[in-house]
Amino acid sequence: MEQHQATATLDDSTTGPIDVEQAEAAIVEHYPRLVRLGYLVLPPGMGRTRRVLAAHALAQRALPRNRTGGGPDPHPDLELPWQRGTKGAAADAGYAYVRLRVLRTALRAAGPRRWWQLPPLLPQVFGLRLFPRSGGADELALDQALSELSGPGRAAYVLRELERLEDREVRKLLQAAGVDDARGALAEADGVPEPAGSRDGSPLESAEFDACSLQARPTDLMRRRQHLRALLVAVVALVVCGTLLGMPGEGWGPSGAAAPSYARNPASERALDPERLTHVAPEAWRTASRMDFSAWPARGERVRDTALLRRALAVWARPGRSVRLSTTAGTQSGPPSGPPQLLYAGEIDRAAVVLLYDGLRIARYAEADGADGGAVALDLARLDTADAATSTALVLTRADGNVRYLTAPWVRRASVRDLLRPDRRPRPLHRAPDGVTDPVRTMPQPRPCRGWPALQLGSRLVVDLGELSPARLTYGPPGRRAPRDVAGRAARASWARTACRLPVMQARGVRSVNIWRFAAQSLPEAGGRAAWLCTRAETWRGRGSRVLAQFQPWGVRRGAAGAVAASADDSPACGPREPRVLAGVLWKSQAGRWYLLAAGSRQVTAIAASGGVRGRAYGRELTVRAKAGAHADLRARLYNGDRLGPLR
Repeated sequence: MEQHQATATLDDSTTGPIDVEQAEAAIVEHYPRLVRLGYLVLPPGMGRTRRVLAAHALAQRALPRNRTGGGPDPHPDLELPWQRGTKGAAADAGYAYVRLRVLRTALRAAGPRRWWQLPPLLPQVFGLRLFPRSGGADELALDQALSELSGPGRAAYVLRELERLEDREVRKLLQAAGVDDARGALAEADGVPEPAGSRDGSPLESAEFDACSLQARPTDLMRRRQHLRALLVAVVALVVCGTLLGMPGEGWGPSGAAAPSYARNPASERALDPERLTHVAPEAWRTASRMDFSAWPARGERVRDTALLRRALAVWARPGRSVRLSTTAGTQSGPPSGPPQLLYAGEIDRAAVVLLYDGLRIARYAEADGADGGAVALDLARLDTADAATSTALVLTRADGNVRYLTAPWVRRASVRDLLRPDRRPRPLHRAPDGVTDPVRTMPQPRPCRGWPALQLGSRLVVDLGELSPARLTYGPPGRRAPRDVAGRAARASWARTACRLPVMQARGVRSVNIWRFAAQSLPEAGGRAAWLCTRAETWRGRGSRVLAQFQPWGVRRGAAGAVAASADDSPACGPREPRVLAGVLWKSQAGRWYLLAAGSRQVTAIAASGGVRGRAYGRELTVRAKAGAHADLRARLYNGDRLGPLR
């Protein structure tokens, strides 16, 4: 009787067959773990959506080809070392076999591709972008650290932390997967910093790296609609594209990395004509009725370079496949509705950069080698409802860990201040006559957080969160009067212990970040005092805000980040609509005793705790003895009789 099977070496002395059915059962049973393993080993440069699909492809292709007849498999790539005493999922011979196939294929994908190799076929998902759920600051720091490792280094770290294998077992498995320097890969994995805080399991098991629990977002809807229409009128589209690729005489010039156009009309042609761009006079901001990006003059030595401006407008309207396109949250990627305003066009750090503004969005176009097929990038950010305080600077370039800014024409002084050193004087920042700054060090890695540069423009403080517009920093309670600029010892000291929490505000299109101290509490057993702060990040689109409640004991080392007691997304707490908050935290005294500490804003008149910890206090503070790991439900009563729940 014929039997489909594949052969695997189970230990150093014993060889036995593994049926295809056994391998299939292992894949079905441990599919999420195999997908997570492939996702972590694959190179991060693939992009999150392609990396997710590739991880699923690796797990599904781990099944060997059906083969009739017994005997050992002639292919050496089906042999794997077996670790004696392995427990859990890895104790299954079928799982160990398919795990090796996933690992080997992922390492090949992480290496350089030869010219004769065809790209692998991936599962296809049309109309959606898929990516894992976001984790916290620790997962973000670990993902950044893994991205800096080589493929074998990532594999060594994942096998050690996720599969719980010993170094000897990891070395044998890497050698079986085709890694020449397994010891070097282990040494490289040793350099990954240990995530902070206590954990019940490995951080690799968090949702940040789960390629089976996914979030879905649409792709470019406008472009999909254009493609569907193009299919219906294919013949007409081919004729129009052939005409637009090169028109004789005084017609349109080369569009660089722009994709072919499918239709033309007078309105769209006017929007893409560089001669119709809006140029604001250099001194117009002095008499303008409002101070925002619309009052910025056109600056840079290439504001009259028609060819460069034409390429920038064409790529904005229809970015081609080679364009590196990025948009902030809530920003549409479609073309401008009319001729936009030119803010800047010039050469910065060996790249030509163009900044355009259409009243709603800022578009930054950058090309490395002109129209000769070099790298082209297009970044779009929604920056509507800007004012003089939030339109002080824009990012021109990011290169070699540094950022150059273009400052507003009304900015007279620029300097760099380290948020973690509030007592140190800011360092003056040189600017060119056209408002371009010298390079400024970018946002540091989340861990370790040893310094945090911020840009001081006059009295305003802004910080780079990885987007086109830096976020404004403020200090003070929300209410009728807007929060103030960061000035004074108390404001700078509070930001010194909050700056290291800024990474959780990334990728949200943040407009401003405000902190305010809503309470101060005496700690039990003569432990000193602690401050309660609320941090709120507002976005340009109005939605997607992030709120943190922090507990900051006094007397700790300078720059130490406060403990996050609670956090919430899309919550009106700590903002103008609801300028109130309630939060609690478990605190351990020097003598080793635990307490539940809670505090509320000034509207709170009483706080009660129930559940694992019970207690009541009249006023804005609550201190109750508790046990380690206890969970309490907090409720507060406001001066008007309403009830307030904790931030969550």
